[in-house]
Amino acid sequence: MQADELAVGFANALRGAGIDVAVGSSVNYCQALGAVGLGQRSSVYWAGRTTMVTDPEDIGLYDKIFDAYYGGQQLVATPVVEVVQPIILATDDDGDDEAGDGGGDDDPGGPSFTLRWSRHEVLRDKDFADCDDDELDEAHRLMAAMARVGGTRRSRRRRRTRRTVGHPELRQTVRAAIRSGGEPVRRWYTEPGQRLRRVVLLLDVSGSMESYARALIRFVHAAVVGRRRVEVFTIGTRLTRITRELSSRDPDRALSEAADAVSDWSGGTRLGDALAEFNDRWGIRGMARGATVVVLSDGWDRGSPEVMAEQMARLHRVTHRLVWVNPLKATPGYQPLAQGMAAALPHVDDFIEGHSLRSLERLAAVLESNQSMGRG
Repeated sequence: MQADELAVGFANALRGAGIDVAVGSSVNYCQALGAVGLGQRSSVYWAGRTTMVTDPEDIGLYDKIFDAYYGGQQLVATPVVEVVQPIILATDDDGDDEAGDGGGDDDPGGPSFTLRWSRHEVLRDKDFADCDDDELDEAHRLMAAMARVGGTRRSRRRRRTRRTVGHPELRQTVRAAIRSGGEPVRRWYTEPGQRLRRVVLLLDVSGSMESYARALIRFVHAAVVGRRRVEVFTIGTRLTRITRELSSRDPDRALSEAADAVSDWSGGTRLGDALAEFNDRWGIRGMARGATVVVLSDGWDRGSPEVMAEQMARLHRVTHRLVWVNPLKATPGYQPLAQGMAAALPHVDDFIEGHSLRSLERLAAVLESNQSMGRG
């Protein structure tokens, strides 16, 4: 079999296993095989690992696919089918089915390889309420990348530009003129700079949100440690600021300190009163002005709906965008009939789901965009 056929088949096997292999990497691998030859297994191994593996976490999976693909099989189709078939079964089957099958017919590296694919794919659409602690830990690692994004706003600080329009930069223009005998051969200009837009996250930790709050706080923690200008509050029967507690990069330590700081976890719900305290102490005074404010709540509120509507209107007037993330929105036939949700919805710019990793990807897109994505 030719080196280019082996390279293409092996690259397809890696993609089927969930490793992101660019087209250019496949070309580089083909060229590397042409240089080192197919005589030594170690040379073929390192040629693929150095050209097609970009994430250190994928090395273990790469080793398994390499052993399955180059384990003496001569046909490209055979190892690809052996790799992809367990992935399909793991995606469709539950844990009980996996335990009952026993895995006797699988390849030696099948169980761990199948589990990795299952977590990355199934977790994207799995409801947080159905996730166990191990799955939530895996989801937290996937949240880290998406939570680093954020929109920008125009800064008062100006920056130099190569364009010949804008505000003249007199100091640099005069310096350049001195070097050219007093003639302003080139004129310099400045334009407004960009800075990160502040993001304020208000997480509902009441009893009705318990199954989702334990997952969403992981996303909140990833946002705090992944980017600057993020503030976090919990809302329930009271308002608690936990930005400092979540600033540790150790997730276990951060979540433990946050849990100790929040005294009303899994308690009642008075969203309107908590929003009033946030507006009076923090939001209206400056924290929410021009910021993207995200409320992560199911909208159940024991307080007055008139208070909720009033405080949401106050908050909406000063924010750049007001986003509501409701995990119950993904429920078939859901209608925002809860009195708190119904009172808040007219003042919300974006009303999105928050029950899975895929819905949080949409939230990340909202935070990164400077325009509203609607209430759909």
